[in-house]
Order: sequence, then structure tokens, then C-alpha cells
Amino acid sequence: MLFRPTVESDLDRVLSCTVTDPISWADPDRYRRFSADGSYRPAHTWIAEDADGRLLARAVWWTFPASDRPLALDCIWVDDSVPDRVTLAADLLAAAHAAFPGGERLPEYHLFLPPGWRTDAAVHDAVAWRRQAAERAGLTGALERLRYEWTPAPERPAPAPGGTLRFAAEPDDEVFVEIFRRVAVGSLDDDTRRGLARLGARAQAEETLQDYLQMPGDRSWWRVARTADGELAGFAIPSANNGGPVVGYLGVLPEHRGRGLVDELLAEITRFHAARGAHRIGADTDLDNRPMAAAFTRAGYHNFGVRLVLGAP
Repeated sequence: MLFRPTVESDLDRVLSCTVTDPISWADPDRYRRFSADGSYRPAHTWIAEDADGRLLARAVWWTFPASDRPLALDCIWVDDSVPDRVTLAADLLAAAHAAFPGGERLPEYHLFLPPGWRTDAAVHDAVAWRRQAAERAGLTGALERLRYEWTPAPERPAPAPGGTLRFAAEPDDEVFVEIFRRVAVGSLDDDTRRGLARLGARAQAEETLQDYLQMPGDRSWWRVARTADGELAGFAIPSANNGGPVVGYLGVLPEHRGRGLVDELLAEITRFHAARGAHRIGADTDLDNRPMAAAFTRAGYHNFGVRLVLGAP
């Protein structure tokens, strides 16, 4: 079996891979759109071919257009004729992992699923063999995130200005690095906690800054939040991804927690996007981050799905 990254001349073959399972995948339209801005690349799309050159498996990774390494696995496809899909998929992932730069940190695998996916036999089965393959390739950790969306409606208008916080732009990246560092203390977010353990407080904050700078949202959208007497209380980052406007990132400094300020931060982001004409605002949070999930519900966000993230422990 030959495992290799694709080249531009492979495009028609790459687009012919069709996932019929009820699961998120890189369909031809998505592949073309994401290839156009550099989110998908031939070097980040790997295939498995048998001795006759027949295409038997495909894996597609996503990245920021400005990044030099793949950041997340978006899709695994294996031909129906393959008797052991798990082994072939695992071997394909392992070959790609060995070739990717920054190999000490494996790209996560993101699966976008409906609520209650475990009780849907077809979805459960589609996830099961892919998860087994990912685990064999080193992605043994699992995290569920709840996906939310806000859409304007007569009964759900954009939040009105008001509240106790005062919001202002802050062009100094170093200010946000310091805020990120402080907000990470006691965070309920799994990615933040793992970043702290892996990098330490300062480096984790710097990595967070770079991640959000690479997103399509404009840096000028970012806001710091202060109390009426001018004390720094938190921040709100409206942002965007390939799908449109998103909540991005928000946080309350530890000394100001427990006062309901998360609602004001989320309202500021929602109001900002709505004022720019957004018809949908996406967001997600860890399944175990119940305070943030409750804040989304209070703000009129609807939980429409789940993101299952498989990563290295």
C-alpha cells in the first residue's frame, strides 16, 4: 500500500471520494472553497493507493491560510471494498503524522455531529470506526463541545446596549497576552488547561493570541471590558471562521467572577456582529463547561450540534 500526499493533478480523484455516512465530511464544494483560500492544500490531503494505483482511502486536514502545518483533520474516507477500514485509515493517518512538520503535536480530528448522536445507530457506527483508527494513530483523547448558534428573530432581537461594563478597543497585543494569561487561571476550558500544562502561562497566552490573529475576524473588533470605575474586568473577541461570524473568545478576570459579567461580554459580541448584519453567529463550549453553556442559553443561542474532538492526550 502506498501512502502519500496529493498533488494538484490528483484533484479529480480527490473530489470523487464520497462519504455516505451521516457525518461531517469534506464534500467537493467544501474542498474547492477551502482550497481557494489555502485552508485545504494538496500537501495536507493524503491518500492510500494499492499496487494497481486504485484510490482506497483519503484524509483531509484543515489549517489557517497563513499556517505552515495542518491543524485539524476534517475527513476520513475509506472505500467500501476495503475489508478492514480501521487498519487502513490508521495507517494512512500515521504516515501523514510522521511527515507533517511539528510532529510532536498531532493535529486533532474534529467530527461535527447532531445532538444525541450516540443514540443514532448510523451516526454512532460512522464515528466508531473512525475513532478506532484515530486512536491507533495516537489520538486517544476525546473532548465533546456543544455547538451553538444565534439568529435574529422578532422574539430574539440583538441585545440592547447597557450593563455595568464599558467596552473599548485595545490595539496593543501585549495587553491581550496579559489578559489571556490572567483569565486562564481557574479556567473551565479544556484546551486552555491543557495549553497551560503543555506550555506554561505566558507561552499559552502568546499561542492563544496568535491563534486568534490568524482567524478571519478583524483584529480591530477585539474589546477590553472595564468596570464603571475603570478597573479591567475581562475581554470580548468577536471573530469569524470559514463559516462566518463566531463568538470567538471571552473571559472574566478571576477577581470579577461570580457577578454575571459573562452575560455582558457575550451580549457585546452578539450586538457587535448583529450590528454588522450577521444572520447567524456560531459558538461552542466544552460539554463540561456548564456556566458557559448556561450563558449561551440565556442569550438566546440554540444548541444545534456537537463537535467531537479527538486528540493526543
